[in-house]
Amino acid sequence: MCGAMTDAKTRHPRLKLRPGAQKRLRSGYPWVYSNEVDMDAAAKALPPGTVVTLSDAGGQLLATAQFNPRTLISARVLAFQPDVAIDETFIAARLHSALKLRERLLDRPYYRLIHAEADGLPGLIVDRFGDACVIQPNTAGMDVLTDQIAAALRDVAGAKTVILRGDSAARGLEGLEDQVRCLFGGIDGPVAVEENGATFFADLMSGQKTGWFFDQRDNHAFMAGLTRNATMLDLYTHTGGFAIPAARAGAKAVLGVDRSAPSLELAVRAAEANGVTKTCAFERAEAFPFLEAALARKATWDVVIGDPPAFIKSKKDLNAGLQGYRKLARLCAGVTAPDGILFMASCSHNAPLDEFTAAVARGIADAGREGRIIRTAGAAADHPVHLLLPESAYLKAVVLQLN
Repeated sequence: MCGAMTDAKTRHPRLKLRPGAQKRLRSGYPWVYSNEVDMDAAAKALPPGTVVTLSDAGGQLLATAQFNPRTLISARVLAFQPDVAIDETFIAARLHSALKLRERLLDRPYYRLIHAEADGLPGLIVDRFGDACVIQPNTAGMDVLTDQIAAALRDVAGAKTVILRGDSAARGLEGLEDQVRCLFGGIDGPVAVEENGATFFADLMSGQKTGWFFDQRDNHAFMAGLTRNATMLDLYTHTGGFAIPAARAGAKAVLGVDRSAPSLELAVRAAEANGVTKTCAFERAEAFPFLEAALARKATWDVVIGDPPAFIKSKKDLNAGLQGYRKLARLCAGVTAPDGILFMASCSHNAPLDEFTAAVARGIADAGREGRIIRTAGAAADHPVHLLLPESAYLKAVVLQLN
């Protein structure tokens, strides 16, 4: 990203790359892997999260980055200039840029404000809930900057409350401990979330991820438009993200299923806030046993949502995870009414779209059904994708009509 300036007073530790390893970096690629670094004793001794200046094997200075000698992705670029001061001023500039984009995209302050590398702050997630922000510093480098990030959110976005959700699985890979705390301000319970004219509730302290899934905003709206006078089954409903909009759009009956009692309590609260309690029902159950039982009693719904948590948490889980998506598609297809609509999503960045779609297709065939894709989608626009990191396009969804 543009806008960072080298400070003549700043001199970061030098981290030298191996011969030839600078080629991708020069093209704008923002990651440097451990096998590309001249990992001498001085490099190994640097504390995780240290800001460094990268150089090629000949000593030419290339970029400013955060370094962790203990991880596969060793360096994450902050600026393609050397010796850039990484402080609250730097973070504020990145926030200003990100905020400007979000305000062009959305007219209400409920969105993903920072989406890691795509917003020039690698490893950092910030979700905005009105005047409250939740931050996820998922790398050692961003963890070191937590206080500066919080201060910049106060100054740039007018945040009155900033909550640290340091409980993601990614932090373990960086050698970071779990921690959840309020950095300043405070909340006394779940907060309201506005999306597409509906009101939901998010638990910012202990809900899944940051408490809400802004990435599905457009998919929530699209699927709601297909449910007028229809019945819907919303599996992994969380706090009612697909269920509530469907009921508001005129669905005949909506059933949301989730294993989390706290999430379902917030879904019920959302149904009440939106005046759709007569249309929406919620059931606590595991998705696979629920579907098996529904198949046994030959229950069907006109629209079925299959939006599970990540089945593939690392590349070694790819085959097993794809089998999981195939099984879920088979069961979901089995309870989708003739000419009905099936929505299948994966938030596993390790599952390529073509392989995920193929797994869904096999599952539908296993159920003895045929179908056609009517929509393929990713995350909402407040989740931009870094031009050279296709893996950052983690969410993928397919919508099918089944015969």
